[in-house]
Amino acid sequence: MDIYNQKKTIFALYNFNYKMNTTKSIQSALISVFSKDGLEPIVRKLHSQNVTLYSTGGTEDFIKNLGIPVIPVEDVTSYPSILGGRVKTLHPKVFGGILNRQDNESDVQQMKEFDIPQIDLVIVDLYPFEKTVASGASEADIIEKIDIGGISLIRAAAKNFKDTVIVASVDDYSLFLDMITNQNGATSLEDRKLLATKAFHVSSHYDAAIFNYFNTDETIYKESIANGQVLRYGENPHQKGFFFGEFEKMFNKVHGKELSYNNLLDVDAAVNLINEFQNDGPTFAILKHNNACGLASRKTICEAYLAALACDPTSAFGGVLIANTKIDVATATEINHLFCEVVIAPEFDSEAITILEEKKNRIILVQNKVALPERQVRTCLNGILVQDRNNITDTKEDLKTVTITAPTAQEVEDLIFASKVCKNTKSNTIVFAKNGTLISSGTGQTSRVDALMQAIDKASAFGFDLNGASMASDAFFPFPDCVELAKKAGITAVIQPGGSIKDQLSIDYCNENKLAMVFTGTRHFKH
Repeated sequence: MDIYNQKKTIFALYNFNYKMNTTKSIQSALISVFSKDGLEPIVRKLHSQNVTLYSTGGTEDFIKNLGIPVIPVEDVTSYPSILGGRVKTLHPKVFGGILNRQDNESDVQQMKEFDIPQIDLVIVDLYPFEKTVASGASEADIIEKIDIGGISLIRAAAKNFKDTVIVASVDDYSLFLDMITNQNGATSLEDRKLLATKAFHVSSHYDAAIFNYFNTDETIYKESIANGQVLRYGENPHQKGFFFGEFEKMFNKVHGKELSYNNLLDVDAAVNLINEFQNDGPTFAILKHNNACGLASRKTICEAYLAALACDPTSAFGGVLIANTKIDVATATEINHLFCEVVIAPEFDSEAITILEEKKNRIILVQNKVALPERQVRTCLNGILVQDRNNITDTKEDLKTVTITAPTAQEVEDLIFASKVCKNTKSNTIVFAKNGTLISSGTGQTSRVDALMQAIDKASAFGFDLNGASMASDAFFPFPDCVELAKKAGITAVIQPGGSIKDQLSIDYCNENKLAMVFTGTRHFKH
């Protein structure tokens, strides 16, 4: 045999011996769970494999009712469940059985000395703390749903994964059942380490939820999201992408391909924008790269869509479409002429869905009424930035007329309309609106003057008449140059937050040229 094959044989024998040494058969199990869903097949399988079962309270009764023998933990500890069930498994004979190192001579001797039974497997399902909080229960009830024994069992078994198997959640029952079924009651070191990793996730998530319930210190931030989704890629194909959240709570996806990273960003922008119009008449928005390229309010949703599309039919290609009311057959028929990535509405006529499904990759989402998080989070440098959501929407009551000329009733409507769009457009931004329609906008410019010029040029390119239109700015004007350019373009009313030490310069120009200008007192930067 040559040296290569000798080494290959030695390596194979090493691997065989390693696997033999690290593969362990389960001979005993402690089961203590809150939810019994899915537990029966596991208990029956363990029993069929001659595993000794230990248990407590309701779980013990559950196993007995299956006709399967089970040893009460109190027979091991010589202590009953005490303090109203708060203390059941917290005992050296339980934790010694879980934490002992089977290759440690001292541990082996102490197990014999104190007559501690070996526990090879721990199955736990914790008290439902988060569900109890979400139910609006009293603080006393919530406190009682803070699991102590269960979380301790999880950490102990996970720490000792070299010798002990931990199943820490109902979510892992099927995985574990497959393991012991396919491997005849045995687990490898890799199996145990995988389950330990899952267990530490369960315990850390549980602790984060408890901390956040009690926490009042806004300088401490903890978040744990359990249900990550792997995306096709990130912003670009060479970047990995993931989504952590409960997308299925917000939307029912009825058709189309999987959403991409960029799709999700656009959907988020679309939802934030349309929420500004949730109490208004039929409104339709078209977004591209997080910004609105078309938006209109009309008597019908079909009319709103056609008006929104006319704002910028070029940018609408490949965009995300969203409505604040049901999409009917007439609207779906019009939409079907356009290539678009996503269509979102709170409701669709069944025939409208059939029409929209003609494009196999088009994503159709039914938006549910779900509250958005009150905090917004993004990475920054080597940390994160957290802020309150911008929940202020400018209303008629917020407007303070600062010029001699006051806006007309129609101009007030258009100013509010423009302000809602402006709030949801990348800074620096200028938005033009007229008769409940987005005429054009300047988005993400380094200069407010540049944003204004971009909006003017875009309106001109699509043949829109700016005479009588209203203008919104996301921040104040430090100089009168913007109102001068707006006046020359035909703008008759302006909405801005105010607050510059040079506000009077813009006010004076508006008074001299009969422009109406209102202040809101609220800046809406969006970076």
